[in-house]
Parts: sequence; C-alpha cells; structure tokens
Amino acid sequence: MVLLFAGIICCTSALLSDCYRSGDPCHGERNCTYMDTVKASLGRAQVWLCQFSAYSNVFGVAIGHTIAAGMSMLAIQQRASCFQHNKGHRHPCNFPIWPYMITFGVAEIFFSQIPEYHTWWFSYLGPAMSFTYCSIGVGISIAKVVENGVLKGGLVGIGMTAVTASPTSKVWGSLEALGVIAFVYCYSRILIEIQDTIKAPPPPESKVMKLATAMGVAVTTFLYLLFGFMGYAALGDATPGNLLAGLGFYEPYWLVDIANVAIIVHLAVAYQVYCRPIYNFVERCAARRWPESSYVTREFDVLVLRSSYKLNLFRATWRTAFVVTTTVVAALLPFFHDVVALVGALGFWPLCVYIPVEMYVTQKKVLRWSPRWVWLQILSLGCLFVCLAAMAASIVGIITIHKK
Repeated sequence: MVLLFAGIICCTSALLSDCYRSGDPCHGERNCTYMDTVKASLGRAQVWLCQFSAYSNVFGVAIGHTIAAGMSMLAIQQRASCFQHNKGHRHPCNFPIWPYMITFGVAEIFFSQIPEYHTWWFSYLGPAMSFTYCSIGVGISIAKVVENGVLKGGLVGIGMTAVTASPTSKVWGSLEALGVIAFVYCYSRILIEIQDTIKAPPPPESKVMKLATAMGVAVTTFLYLLFGFMGYAALGDATPGNLLAGLGFYEPYWLVDIANVAIIVHLAVAYQVYCRPIYNFVERCAARRWPESSYVTREFDVLVLRSSYKLNLFRATWRTAFVVTTTVVAALLPFFHDVVALVGALGFWPLCVYIPVEMYVTQKKVLRWSPRWVWLQILSLGCLFVCLAAMAASIVGIITIHKK
C-alpha cells in the first residue's frame, strides 16, 4: 500500500505541476500558490473548498505534532525515571502526557511570534533532525534483528493476539493504517509554492518539478519501507505505532533519547512550517476587514535582547490562541496513531487527488468520457472510498481507546 500511495502522489503531483501556469506550459501566467492555481483553474467556489480542506488539515497536523512531541518527551522521562533504575522494562512507570504537551505548546507560542521564521537558522534543523532519528531507528532495528537471530512478524501482518482480538478489529486496524500512510504523503498543497522558486524555462518548471517530485517520493518511500520493515522484523506483533517514542526500543538508553530529542526538535520546526500559511491567511483577512484598526494593523517597537522586535497585538493574540487551542485538543485526544490517521484520511483526497485532477481536466480540456478522463475519475473515486474507510476506522479507534 505504501508503494501504491507513492505512485498515486507521483501521478497527482505531476498533474498539479502542469497546472502551475495558466494556458501555455512555458509562457502562461504563473500561479504562485496552491490557492492561486485553484482560483485560476476552477473558480472562487472551489477555492473555498480548498481553503477549508487545507486549513483544517493544518489544524489537524498541528494537533498531531503536539501529541507526537508529548510522546517523545514522555518516553525520555520514563527512561530517565524508571527503566534506568533497575526497575526493568516491564515496570508500569505511568506518567501523564499532558504536561509535556503543554510544555511543547508554550515553546510553540514563542516560536509563532518570530517574524520571517524561514530565515532563522533554527528552521534548517528539521531535515537534519529527521535524518538523525531515521538513521538511529534503522540502526537499532537492525541491531535488534541480529540480537534476536530471527525475523519476527509475518507476511500477513499481526496475528489474532490480545491487541487484535477479532478479525473485525484487524480490519479496522488495517484501514486505519491507510490513513497514516495518506498522512505522510499529503503534501501536494506546498508543491506549487516550491515550483514557484524554480527559474524560468528552459526547461519548463513543470518538467523540473516532476523529476524532483519523483526523486523525493522515491527516497522518502525507501526510508518509510526500510524503517517499517526493520522495525517490524525486530519487534514483530509488539511493534508500537511510534517505534522510538512508543517504547518499542529501550537500549541503548542514551541513543534512543537522542533520537527522541531529534524528533522533538523536528516537530517544533515542522509545526511552524505547516502553520505559517494559516497564520498569514487570517492576518491578511483581518487587515482587509479592519484596515483602520490599530489593534490589527499597528506595530509597536519592543526591545528584546538588545534588538528591536515589532509587536503586533492581533498577531500575538491570534497565534497564541491557535497554539493554545491545538494544545488543548491534543491533550483531550492523546491518541497519536488514530489522530494522525484521521487527519490523513480527511486531507489526502481533497488536497492531493480531487483538486489536482479537476484542475488538470479543466485546464487541459480533457474530453468527458475519453479514456484519460475515465481513468482520472476512477483514480479520484477510488481514493475517496479508501479515505472514507480510513476515516471511519480512525473514528472507531478513537472511540474504542477513549472507552478504555
């Protein structure tokens, strides 16, 4: 299924790349953002659908990042307080996760106030941290397989254990996993912005973007498969949803803790990268609606660490309110795997499949009932049904865990 989703995102990303310029693919008018492209191809009505889907997805991603960061902080605390003090790996060592989510939320409140965040050195830590924890995870998995002397797990997935007490729960779990896969491949909404940074032709930007997307998807898919296969081979049916923070691995303590610190830093950076568009969107709308309001538009010079910081009251309160809201929701629903699957199921079809397909059909004037049109509609409908099934499974999972 990972390979299938990789193929789908490559296909729909290629369709999206062809819609970057309106009209002529080499000399047509540029559309600098995903929303501009939708407006140029489909009209204002579809822009509202796109905005609702995109910003709802951002809200869900922020919640997922907060939960994941809290899990990594909790894992570090558990190892430091329990497992390293001769209590053994099976010691219950229960700590609440919400204080760590609040800690992460407080940090994000400060980060959200940084103007021009992408120009700070901190924003470049994300890729390095991602490579760090992936490398550690794969390395520990391989070491565990060598230590076990056998490959755990099976080709048909987890068996009928206490975790999956019935065939029905196994089906729900499989469908929920599709939502998680959809989540990690749901990034089409940023492709147009990336393509806008490519220099003018020749060759056309769409050709360069298609090649870059294919290479990026190939590399990330390889890492996903390697991490997933090796983790499952090392732990078998006991594999948690989060290998490093879910206490799948315990030793060496210091190395696993480094991996979790890398995860926390990566999530702190990614949170801001994902949320900046919704910050800017709301602030632009407020400025257009109340251009005379000093609360919305006026900036005050504040001295911070011997440098001048321009404080805008609306920006400060709105961004703080957003972070507080996502933190509270995350604390109320601390079910990482289920929340991530739900966010992926809700965002993948409209943003990564339906809108790119409809824009391509409209802009390229694909004839209705032609072979290309039929195949594109089959692709869109198939992804819709898969996402609906994954969404239902995620909701069932959240309800089941909440009852427990």
